[in-house]
Amino acid sequence: MAAAPSATAERPLGIDELLERVRADLDRVEAQAAHDAARTGDALLVDIRYAALRERDGLIPGALVVERNELEWRLDPQGSHRAPEATSHDLRVVIVCNEGYASSLAAASLRLLGLHRATDLVGGFQAWRAAGLPVETTAASVTTTATATATA
Repeated sequence: MAAAPSATAERPLGIDELLERVRADLDRVEAQAAHDAARTGDALLVDIRYAALRERDGLIPGALVVERNELEWRLDPQGSHRAPEATSHDLRVVIVCNEGYASSLAAASLRLLGLHRATDLVGGFQAWRAAGLPVETTAASVTTTATATATA
């Protein structure tokens, strides 16, 4: 039989509190600042959105696409499965998800691996697109747009 919780045990965190704590340690960046940093080579943008979102909405030109479930293995500079771009623990990584929630948790995980400059994009890909920054469309997003236009 399981023991009753201790009166001194810390209560579990909810996701909102966890995000607040994680974000307190991140230097989160806005879309234009992320674009500028990537353009000048000061940051690596890493898109962790799943394939269906990338196909629907398009890609950020030059961003490294890494599925969320592979992120730590691909960006650990000491890892045997690292991406060629994972050159150093000093690498400034800006994680991009769809709306800027999962990316905060992903950036915190990278910091635990020693990537002390890891952060995320406020508002995610949707903020990037809303800011009018470059987006490469995929064949699927063009087809979806063309189909929507033809049926309108």
